[in-house]
Amino acid sequence: MKRRGILNQPLSDVLASFGHTDLLMVCDVGFPIPRDAQRIDLAIAPDLPDLRTMLSLINEEFITEKVLIAAEMAEFNPPLHGWLQEHFSGVEFERRPHDEMLSGVARSAKAIVRTGAFDPWGNIGLVSGVDVERFFAKEGTVLPDYYRS
Repeated sequence: MKRRGILNQPLSDVLASFGHTDLLMVCDVGFPIPRDAQRIDLAIAPDLPDLRTMLSLINEEFITEKVLIAAEMAEFNPPLHGWLQEHFSGVEFERRPHDEMLSGVARSAKAIVRTGAFDPWGNIGLVSGVDVERFFAKEGTVLPDYYRS
């Protein structure tokens, strides 16, 4: 039995399958998930689980290189925007129009996690990164300047 971390098997399995630049969407309860998407539906009841809890748990196990958010979030949901800035500090943010998050971004996701969140503009894209320190830890490897940041 697993001691800690994400216990949900489908979510744990999908996180283990991610490689560099793969996109994971973590969305609110109303997100229009494409029919052909790999869907992990965790919604049980309103705000159960909530978006922040799921993002925090995923962030403990997932290397995030970039966060994709709706451009409108800062204006219309400042609490969520501020929370993301705090919890993903040091990570690049990319803002996209809300309608693009619902369509093009969603279609490019390797998997989409649906929460029970009622959180406006609560559809977050997490682009998978790599553990740079581990990749370049072997003797003789050279860390390129573009990986340093």
